[in-house]
Amino acid sequence: MIRAYELTKKYGDNTVVQDLDFTVRPGTVTGFLGPNGAGKSTTMRMLLGLDAPTRGRSTIGGRAYATHRAPLTEVGALLEARSVHPGRTAFHHLMALAHTHGIPRDRVEHVLDLAGLGAVAHKRVKGFSLGMGQRLGIAAALLGDPATLILDEPVNGLDPEGVRWIRNLLRSLARQGRTVLVSSHLMSEMALTADHLIIIGRGRLLADTTVAEFVATAGDASVKVVTPQAEALRDLLTGPGIDIGITADQGASPAELEIRGTDAAHIGRTAATHAIPLYELTPRTASLEQAFMDLTQESVEYRITAPEPTGAPA
Repeated sequence: MIRAYELTKKYGDNTVVQDLDFTVRPGTVTGFLGPNGAGKSTTMRMLLGLDAPTRGRSTIGGRAYATHRAPLTEVGALLEARSVHPGRTAFHHLMALAHTHGIPRDRVEHVLDLAGLGAVAHKRVKGFSLGMGQRLGIAAALLGDPATLILDEPVNGLDPEGVRWIRNLLRSLARQGRTVLVSSHLMSEMALTADHLIIIGRGRLLADTTVAEFVATAGDASVKVVTPQAEALRDLLTGPGIDIGITADQGASPAELEIRGTDAAHIGRTAATHAIPLYELTPRTASLEQAFMDLTQESVEYRITAPEPTGAPA
């Protein structure tokens, strides 16, 4: 388990992380999300004792990271995959780490094979692609068979097969009862991988919730209804907080309604009570990406401005 207690980090007058308080529990994949500059990497560095907090503290497995006698066997971390001596082979890089903890050679060979690097284990790292470097970083994080994983952008540079591999790996590790904290900018991948979310913006905690709850409470949830009696159903459902739009041609039969502010069960019961046939009744939840954008829109450090339209060339 990872615990953060009012973690705060300041650089001069600039507060990068402020009063973060959260728990990452075992048995789940927890996504750590936020816009660029939100303080994710700084928070991860404080969890791992690489940066000292200005205020607050954190624990992994009930104690500060620096107090673990054999940290590789307790916590596996990937913060910067390319921080490897380029003249070393993948095998010798991992062996150097293994020697510090008495980890046997067969474990090194196992994680190289697990990461798909068995065939290039004795090639120098300077010739590795970005994706191969990521795989080596993940292999290093897994070397000590740790109970806790902290991974910063682990899918960066991976091809589709590699992305699916890391997704399945993280979920498998969580099912084994391990604690998994992973940051990513790929919302579509987080929707498939994470069970829980911790979202920060400008160094502050914005959300600490499950993926399902976060998406369900997003403002863009709606229900699609197709019926030949659209006007009658709309009149029956109209009320405070309910927004109903006809998205197909109003004169068409059947017509399509987009309904917000109520759920499919209520709509179905109302239609059944008044003998209104429904050709389709489909709940539409917001995507994780849209829910994230809505939550963090005031926390974005760099905004993109659409270019001014220009006149047609002469």
